[in-house]
Amino acid sequence: MKSFMSRAALAGLLLSASMLATATTPAPKGAGVSIVSPADGATVPQTVIVKFAVENIALAPAGDVTKNTGHHHLLIDVDKLPAAGAPIPNDANHLHFGKAQTQAEVKLTPGKHTLQLELGDSGHMPFDPPIVSEKITVNVK
Repeated sequence: MKSFMSRAALAGLLLSASMLATATTPAPKGAGVSIVSPADGATVPQTVIVKFAVENIALAPAGDVTKNTGHHHLLIDVDKLPAAGAPIPNDANHLHFGKAQTQAEVKLTPGKHTLQLELGDSGHMPFDPPIVSEKITVNVK
């Protein structure tokens, strides 16, 4: 009986931890994110500085669990937003700025590219609802 109770308690703890790990962080009311520069439709060099801004939310490094904070992720040529309930990927199309940066130097290949920001919470998870910028298009010379 004691063994059964111990197993039941352990199972409950594991289930709770699992649910917390995938729980989404509610987006603060009125929170927004935008790309300050370059402008939509701009022609830019292959190495471009992208400047970010937030509204009604503060920036904090990844891992900082302060309420109403997040950090930037730059989505390059991404058609579909990252899935809710899963961390934002970290790859060539999903750049993480977990030190609460407000701009980044990005290298792009010549041609047309789309850029969009998404704020992630302390664990790189999208907010609920997602806090995303307008998608812009740049032409790289």
